[in-house]
Order: sequence, then structure tokens, then C-alpha cells
Amino acid sequence: MMTYRKKLFFALITLIIVVLIALGILLGNLFKNSYVQAFNEQIQKETTFIAHYIQEHGGIHSFLDQNNTVDLKPLIDSNVTILTEEGDVLYDSNEEKIEHPNRHAQVLQQIVKAQGQEGYEVPEGKVDFHYYWQVIKTDDEIEGYIVHSSEISIIEQMNKQMWQILTISLGAALIIILMLGSMITKRYARPIEAATMTAIELAQGNYRARTSETYSAETKMLITSLNILARNLEEAQISREMHQDRLETLIENIGSGVIFIDSKSYITLINREYKRLFKVNPIHFMFRSYYEVIEFEEIISIIEEIFRTEQIIKRQMKLPLESESRHFEVYGAPIIGNHDEWNGILLIFHDITELKRLEQIRKDFVANVSHELKTPITSIKGFSETLLDGALHDEETLRSFLTIILEESDRLQVLIQELLNLSKMEQQVFVLNRQDVDLIQMLTDISMMLSTRLEEKQLTLDIVGPNQAFIEGDLSRIKQVFINLMSNAVNYTLTGGAIMVCVKEEEDTVIVEIQDNGIGIEPKELPRIFERFYRVDKARSRDSGGTGLGLAIVKHILEVHHGKVKVESTVGVGTTFTVTLYKKLHT
Repeated sequence: MMTYRKKLFFALITLIIVVLIALGILLGNLFKNSYVQAFNEQIQKETTFIAHYIQEHGGIHSFLDQNNTVDLKPLIDSNVTILTEEGDVLYDSNEEKIEHPNRHAQVLQQIVKAQGQEGYEVPEGKVDFHYYWQVIKTDDEIEGYIVHSSEISIIEQMNKQMWQILTISLGAALIIILMLGSMITKRYARPIEAATMTAIELAQGNYRARTSETYSAETKMLITSLNILARNLEEAQISREMHQDRLETLIENIGSGVIFIDSKSYITLINREYKRLFKVNPIHFMFRSYYEVIEFEEIISIIEEIFRTEQIIKRQMKLPLESESRHFEVYGAPIIGNHDEWNGILLIFHDITELKRLEQIRKDFVANVSHELKTPITSIKGFSETLLDGALHDEETLRSFLTIILEESDRLQVLIQELLNLSKMEQQVFVLNRQDVDLIQMLTDISMMLSTRLEEKQLTLDIVGPNQAFIEGDLSRIKQVFINLMSNAVNYTLTGGAIMVCVKEEEDTVIVEIQDNGIGIEPKELPRIFERFYRVDKARSRDSGGTGLGLAIVKHILEVHHGKVKVESTVGVGTTFTVTLYKKLHT
């Protein structure tokens, strides 16, 4: 591909050559015309001189009789012909009559027929042979004609010399002009070529392209402006890429599912959370119509309503997914451009399953607290009214009723105290009393505390582990954890069952497993057993005197100690609680 500089250079060469050739032709013609004009003037002067000379010697006949032609020849280097008025040739020294007699005679006849005082004649086909004639008068009467003819023999030689001079001159001028043209094109075309290449690179998206600013002052403004444009484009590109990256990062990492549907109903964007929630494969989901890939009628209905009304819609719904049903708050909005063009629809899926669960927990908590408080208060109120109605005088009834009132008051006090303790743990407003705790000794003490209940239900409780196992923690809090867990094991193990407590030491932790062969827990109940007031078997729990806060307290105490608790259970086989505590508390 020919560059701009080469095109400009060849165009300049062509123009110069054409101009020089035209100039050479023009100068050649001017020179030739000038020479011919001078030659004709000379012939005219010579002819006038001869005519006067003949007239001074008494006219044509006298001139010829005196043989004065011999004296005339040395004076002029040309051909002379003398004619009578009728056209008869009296004297002729013209060589043309020898080479071309017919053409010579024809020219002479044309002169006679002209009947003028003087004039020029040029034979047809003989442009370099000129005739000039003039009348000769004697006593104001036309006696004849003097015809002076001559060949411009030098004109061809002069023409050749002229063209040689012109060729040399114009050739030298051409070389000089070409050198100057090359310098000019190099000075002006090269920066333009560089600017063009830079512009092409910019058009192809390479905004790092630059042009050297070392060129002439005439193109400096162009080059500087182009480089400024390139820098601005690069900065704009970097800014756009940064905004694009931020937007992509935000969309990909937002905690809600995002889906974008264009104006033609094709899905063009889904983020990571949407793929995780709905288990979709982008290969089979992207760039397809929404009604082909979205299987939930509720979502399709929202999309169609937005297309129809062009209004923002926010709606809550419960969708059955593969593993479980989940609650979503779906926010849908039309995307309308600056010029009111329809660009598509944006849907955002907020997973509010956890919020719904917490709301249900709150409702259950309020109901359970109300029930747990109502039961002892109802008992206290009922027995108090009975006593006031007349049972005060029956000592046995009075003692029995007061004992029940005391037990219910103690139960109410324990419930309120545990609620206060749990509230403090959740708000992290209490301070741990750190000390070294021997878990083996503590578990042994708890087994002694539970010995009466173990004997009543004919249960065995074995503690397996090293002689000592120390951790750093709050003794009373840690003891409360294992009292609650071991008490639950006693309560939910059938008569004649067995409870095993295993203690294992690792490098940084101590693991305690409390295993029973009791009634077990349903799998669907396991995620909720650490909620406040949640009971697996409500009747059995109340019969055992529990408040329903034990496992919630266990969970929060272990969280404060940076420990963990997990549960494994099989219905009819038993349950195992595994507690992991660090030997040294992390600050």
C-alpha cells in the first residue's frame, strides 16, 4: 500500500514534469516565432532596399540592361526574382526553381494575382521557405515586381540547440525541484503519516499510541493535539474500565441475585449469587428468552407486568428450590435510557429466608415466653385464690398449696434469671472470670450432682479420658454448659440406658463428647434446637422441669469462649453432642 508521503511525492513529480514540458514547448514556440518575425523583418528591409536600388538605376529594364545584378549579389545573401507586371520572369536567382519549379512558378503567379504593393507568401508544405515581394514603380506606374525569397535554414539548428538548452536547464531544475520536493514532503508528509498511523491505532482501540513531537513547527499543533486526544482517550478508557470493573465486582459479589433482560426479552446478565441460589448453568441460560429458561410463574408474571406498565415492582414470594423452599423479596425495575429508549428490565432477588426464620423465631419466642410465664403465674394465682376462699384453715391443704406456690415461684425465678443471663450473653456485657479449669474434675462433680436422678432412672454414666484436661475459661459458665448437656442426656434417655462422656486432648483444643442412647432427634429439628424455648418434645420437656433455654445458653457461652458445639442424632438410637474448647482463650 502506497504511503501518503509517496503519493504526495509522485503527484509533485508528475506536476513538475508536466509543467516543465509545457514550459519547454511554450518557450520553444515563443523563440521560434520571435526568430521568424525577425527573419521576416530582415527580408522586408532587404526587399525594400533592392526595390529602391532598382528604381535609382532607372527601373527594371535599365537595371537589367546595365547588368547591375552582379553588383547586387554580394550585398545580400538571398534569392531575388524580378517579374514584369504581367508575371513574366525577367531575372531569377532562386534555387527553389531548380528543386521545385512547379511550386516556385505557382508562388510567383499568386504574387502577380495579389495585385498589392507588398506582401508575404509561404509555399504550401515548405514552412521554412519565405517569399516577400514588393512592386517597382517608374513614374508612378507599376513596372514589375521584385520578389525576395530565402530559406530559414538555421531555424532547425537553432530549434535543436534551444531544446538542448531547455532540456538541460529544465532537467537541472527538475532535479533541484525534486530534491526540494523530497525535503518538503519529508518535512510535512512524514509527520502527517505518523499522525495518520497514530489515528489508526487509536481507532483500533490502542489508546497508548503516541506520535513523536520532534517534527517541524508547522505540524507541531497537529501532533500535540493528537497526543492530547490520545491521552484523554486513554484516561477515559482507564476510567471506564475502572468503573466497569467496579460495577462487575459489585454485581458479581452483591449478596442478592441479579438478572438483566434486554428489550428483546433475552437474558444478558446473571450474577454469581443468582447462579448459586437457583442452580442455573450460564451456558443454557444466557442469551435466551426469559420465558424459556425461568420456570417460576411468579417471576414471569412480574417481568410481563414491568414490560406492560413500565413501573417499579417490589413483591415477596416463596419459591420451591431443589433443596428447600426459600423466601425472596423481588425488586424489578425498567431500564429506560436518556432519550426514553427502552433498554430492558433489572430484577434483584433478595433472599429473606433468614429474616423470615428470625421473624418466626421471634413469634415463637413471644408465644413461648408468654406460655412459660403464664403457667407458673396461673398456678400461683389459682392456689392463692383457693387459699383465700377458705382453705387457710386446713393446715395440710395450706402446706401443700404453699409448697406448690413456692415451687412455681422458684421456677418463675429460674426462668427470669436465665432470660437475663441469656440477654447479657447476647449483648456481650458480662466479663469472663478467667481461670484454669480441669474438665475431668468438673465432669466428675456434675456426675455426682446427677447421681440421684441417674439412680431413679437406673442409668449408667461413664467418663472416659485422661486424668486431667485443663482449659482456660470461666469455671461457672463452663460448668453450666455441661450441666445443661448432661441433664438433657439424663432427661431424654430411657430407663436402663447408658450415657458416655469422652474427653480427648489435641494440640490446642480439648474435645468433649456426650453420647446417650435415648430417643434421638428428628433431622428436621436439628437446625432449631439451639433456639430459645424451642422444644423437640414439648410435653416431655415440661415434665422434666426445663425452661427451654438450656441449649441456647450453651451455644452463647461457648461462643464467648470461642468454642464450638455440634450435634449428631438418630431417632431411636441416641444423640451425641460434641463440644470443642481452646486450651488458651484468644484475646
